[in-house]
Amino acid sequence: MHSIFLHLHPRQVKQSATRFNRTFGLGGMAVLLIVCQLITGVLLRFYYSPFPAEAYNSVLFIKHNVLFGQFVRNMHYWSGVFLLLLAFLHFLRVFLTGAFRDKRKTNWIFGLMLLLLIVLLNFTGYLLPWDQLAYWAITVSTNIIGYLPIFGQSLRTIILGGNELNADTLRAFFTFHTALLPLLLLVLVVYHFWQVRKAGGILLPDGEKESEMVPVMPNLVFKEFIVALALIAVLFIFSALFNAPLLQKANPTFSLNPTKAPWYFAGVQELLMHFHPFFAAFIIPTSVMVFLAWIPFLKYDNPPTGIWFISEKGRKSSEATAKFASIITLFGILFNEYLLNFELLLSPIPAFISNGILPTLIVVGFMAGYYKYYLKKFKLSKEELVQAVFVFIIAAFIVLTLVGVFFRGKDMALTFPWNAW
Repeated sequence: MHSIFLHLHPRQVKQSATRFNRTFGLGGMAVLLIVCQLITGVLLRFYYSPFPAEAYNSVLFIKHNVLFGQFVRNMHYWSGVFLLLLAFLHFLRVFLTGAFRDKRKTNWIFGLMLLLLIVLLNFTGYLLPWDQLAYWAITVSTNIIGYLPIFGQSLRTIILGGNELNADTLRAFFTFHTALLPLLLLVLVVYHFWQVRKAGGILLPDGEKESEMVPVMPNLVFKEFIVALALIAVLFIFSALFNAPLLQKANPTFSLNPTKAPWYFAGVQELLMHFHPFFAAFIIPTSVMVFLAWIPFLKYDNPPTGIWFISEKGRKSSEATAKFASIITLFGILFNEYLLNFELLLSPIPAFISNGILPTLIVVGFMAGYYKYYLKKFKLSKEELVQAVFVFIIAAFIVLTLVGVFFRGKDMALTFPWNAW
């Protein structure tokens, strides 16, 4: 058993690297959840039937007739939700400690690919119950894909296997969810861990790089074991108390109101409420992805420090940026919802301009003004400035997602969470 753990860790690690608050165990917990997904997914495959006429009834059979079937389904559902959340937090931790630059930049790109794969695994699995929630959530999500320029409608048709969800869609989603995507995920996870080992382990601050070496067993492995037990306990509690959602069988002739995309796409759906589809579904998401993939390859003033938020100045500017982004995003949503709709106000002008270019320029203007009148006075380094832009994007995305999930009710109007459904 001792040699097995050495495939994940070296024989010895620096003592400072074993501190829990160095990584919070996020990467290890994500791997544990992937294993849980694989085990529970295999168990569910014994009873699930990937055909529209049988899928919903097979889920009901698992729920009511299979010993611990509901619990296993709950485990599969909640481990998928937690996996996406922990992968996102791990992504934030890597960036905010600077562990995405220099010899780690290739691993940053593969980390982004892993995050995207986890989203796709959740997305493809969302349809499999074939209930009303799944059917219409995937319909909304694929409609968003249709807004992409030139190839959007063609891509949507390829994904669905037609103009709307059908037996081919369910079979394709099932195949991707249970075979192709898990295989690719496992390959990338192994490569991701190997790259971490190749880079010398986690990035440590300069003052801790000379700390003494200690055996990985039990100094690190024991802590990971405790974290794993705590995560499994939380997962068991959630699975025992909260059932995975399941509404009536999918009915293509009767849509839900509100009809929402899965929660991890709620931010993009919220953007569609305020921007022209070309900007909400293509320009803004593409710009964010290009920015995230580009930042490791910028030339920075100083090497990565391994310190959270780079410096005290970086921490303060990031806090201020997160507050500003949250407030300005919420203000923009309320302003557009209740006070001013550019598309209606400027109806003679093409919507591409009135509801696309114009609001985008306003957002960019607010960001430029914030930089000029606030961030500039901090005299930020290039690293700290890039961090501030990153924090702005993440904070705005979180607000958009929370509003889309909890504050959109009937006809997608703004409402309080207890009236949203």
